[in-house]
Amino acid sequence: MELDELRQMNPADLRIKERETREDIFRLRLKLKTNQLDNASNYRKARKELARIMTLLAQAREKAGRPVQAAAD
Repeated sequence: MELDELRQMNPADLRIKERETREDIFRLRLKLKTNQLDNASNYRKARKELARIMTLLAQAREKAGRPVQAAAD
């Protein structure tokens, strides 16, 4: 998904997209580790998309005046 498309989404939709992307990353990581992933670049693309979504959510929280908390690992 392009950055412009992500910027058009509201924070609730971004949180849904974040959850979906995290699930995709989980599946891709599992396939990568079991040598079932045909195109390893899809894993990297999904991770980059998640980073974009998280950045936009942090910017939205900052804009709303709420402090941005670091993600727990």
